[in-house]
Amino acid sequence: MCTLIVRTGQPLTLMGVRDEFADRPWEGPGEHWPDYPGVIGGRDLKAGGTWLALHPAARRAAALLNAYGRPAPETTKVSRGDLALRAAYTGELPDVDLTRYDPFHLVLADLARVRLLSWDGERTTVSALPDGTSMIVNSGLDPANERVIAYLPRFETEVWRELITAEPSADPGALIVRHELPDGRVFASLSVMEVALAPDGVTYDFTDLTADRDG
Repeated sequence: MCTLIVRTGQPLTLMGVRDEFADRPWEGPGEHWPDYPGVIGGRDLKAGGTWLALHPAARRAAALLNAYGRPAPETTKVSRGDLALRAAYTGELPDVDLTRYDPFHLVLADLARVRLLSWDGERTTVSALPDGTSMIVNSGLDPANERVIAYLPRFETEVWRELITAEPSADPGALIVRHELPDGRVFASLSVMEVALAPDGVTYDFTDLTADRDG
């Protein structure tokens, strides 16, 4: 996933835009993982994990974004897709050997707080998200990022669902992206998931952006 928007308050709302190679197989939200009963998320069929996990009974969600930094050694590397599952299921930031994972940002949200764990391949930082609306991108909480500059003010004032109807673009400031690479592969925004956490229940809305588009 390449963009996460979080708005604190009641309800606590998250929206994740997943950018990935269009030919990488995946399936929509469900309880796909017997080891994490009650956890819902879309599943990456190549590595088995997820980019946004929701635990309705616990009023909790976790989202994973790729980050910049030093990659993990190929001989010991494991998929980052289990990190959001672990966090959503346990309510804790993962206590694992992070040197086996490529750099990432992990957001863990519940009704009490929202935490951001960032790993750059060498060091870890943990911080609390501020009150209000925040955008997390591959460079983290980065106010200088072109996408953040273009869209954070809009997420603070406009209807979120309307913003994801933008035409896909290769512009660095675009929210919904589509890049056609020299080798013919396509890197694009594939789906959007919006989650609302409240004391009286949890809702989510999933949009498959590939449904009306070719490749």
